[in-house]
Amino acid sequence: MGHKKLVLPLIIISQFCCTSLWFAGNAVIEDLIISFKLDFSALGHLTSAVQLGFIFGTLLFAILTITDRFSPSKVFFYSAIIASIFNILIVFDGQNLSNLILFRFLTGFFLAGIYPVGMKIASDYYKAGLGKSLGLLVGALALGTAFPHLLKGSFNDIISWKGMILTTSLLAIIGGVLIRLFVPNGPYRKSLKRFDISVSYKVFRDSKFRSAAFGYFGHMWELYAFWAFIPVLLSAYTKIHPDIKYNIPLLSFVIIAFGGVACVISGYLSQKFHSKGIATASLFLSCTCCLLSPIIFQIHSELILILFLIFWGMVVIADSPLFSTLVAQSANENFKGTALTIVNCIGFTITIFSIQILNNLMVFVNEKYLFLFLAIGPVFGLFFLLRKTKVSSLD
Repeated sequence: MGHKKLVLPLIIISQFCCTSLWFAGNAVIEDLIISFKLDFSALGHLTSAVQLGFIFGTLLFAILTITDRFSPSKVFFYSAIIASIFNILIVFDGQNLSNLILFRFLTGFFLAGIYPVGMKIASDYYKAGLGKSLGLLVGALALGTAFPHLLKGSFNDIISWKGMILTTSLLAIIGGVLIRLFVPNGPYRKSLKRFDISVSYKVFRDSKFRSAAFGYFGHMWELYAFWAFIPVLLSAYTKIHPDIKYNIPLLSFVIIAFGGVACVISGYLSQKFHSKGIATASLFLSCTCCLLSPIIFQIHSELILILFLIFWGMVVIADSPLFSTLVAQSANENFKGTALTIVNCIGFTITIFSIQILNNLMVFVNEKYLFLFLAIGPVFGLFFLLRKTKVSSLD
């Protein structure tokens, strides 16, 4: 059953199922605030808790070289089961903000055994066409991230918020079981025989690796803050233009889901063009969207706003699988899993800062100017991508 043609669809389905845990808390944030009498600032805290958990998880996985020493399929399976359990715990009555932050943190911690490990499994099966494979995989991440918003926007009257949380946990269990049963270790897997704590920083000695990694870090400053604050952005627009009303959860799903489509497109484009060039163009376009956002806010047009946000939702993530491809291709075969994991770790550490900065700026800055601050990341990433032209030789 581990036939190569079936492996990629199985990884994609499993990645989609498991990453639905990621923004499950965000999709039901209003219900959590009402049910447990929380402050509105809980949005930023609960989002950051998942990110922080993921950071600690990836850091520990990288330091211990877990993915390179143990079967990635087993790591994925156990992580999915444990993450789903911590996700379920938030539905129990009598929660306070501290409990919810802890459960979201632990869910994020075990997502570290899912997202980068899924990419490691794919890279163990596919050398040629890795960009396309990771494009499909990151597309599944985007859809998984968006899925709780779809549940909230389309089935709010049918499924309670607790039912939505339980649904995402069930999906994660299914995803873990699929990987464990049907995706054995890949033919290109190289196992690291002994524990080596130095691997996590050794990988950065390579200039090609550094350029790809730093481009990814700039991209990450923008991506998760944009995703987390899409509902805030849409609410702010309706305040400026009170006659325009949206189904905010459903539109949030559409914006993030189109990002999944963009990942697939960029993955296929990487078969014909340099991954570095496509990633650079995507990062430049998302930077432009950050800078244009205050102007778009002023335009009284439902259609223009939706088209702009869908476009932004596409270019903000289209470069993600390409950065992962460049990272995987420039890393030593024996350390590939750890290289992907440590880059994820640092990238998601950066998301904490951008999310918290936006969370705090909401008090002082008019919402229409809020997303200008996201441009800092793409500018940083573009600097490193454009400085090292030889990165394109990785393709």
